[in-house]
Amino acid sequence: MPPDALTPPVDDSDHVLGGPAAELELVMFADFQCPYCHAAQPEVRRLREQFGERLLYAFRHMPNPRKHPMAESASEASEAASAQGRFWEYHDALYASQPKLGEALYLEAAEELGLDAERLDTELHEGRWRERVERDHQSGLASGVTGTPSFFVNGRLHNGGHDAQSLAAALSP
Repeated sequence: MPPDALTPPVDDSDHVLGGPAAELELVMFADFQCPYCHAAQPEVRRLREQFGERLLYAFRHMPNPRKHPMAESASEASEAASAQGRFWEYHDALYASQPKLGEALYLEAAEELGLDAERLDTELHEGRWRERVERDHQSGLASGVTGTPSFFVNGRLHNGGHDAQSLAAALSP
């Protein structure tokens, strides 16, 4: 695999929006505490609206605890929410409240989404989802990710801008 190829490719273990028959693929490696990842959220939303069912969008964790001390726990909390079937709603809640990331927010977001907050808290404290987050992180390293956000367009590292227009141009055949 070339150093800028997505390793491993998107599979059933990824968090995806869009169908498996989508002709285009966008993968984002992100950190819940990264301000640039936060700024990229509306850009990704625009792309998803623009391309509709033609686009498969996947999210992978790439926390950087040296710069963002709450990033790992936020990723693990999102995985606990995923285990309860609400990854994307929880993902959106974390980004919407990014400046307040922390245990209180994790539980508050879980309660607001109707999740079992006690279960989420227990799984977070047990480190139940640490390995899952680390798997994404290792995928990022193997794929050549050096910072967040990083995007892969149809399996290749995107070196252009992170705005919807730049990503749309890269996605367009």
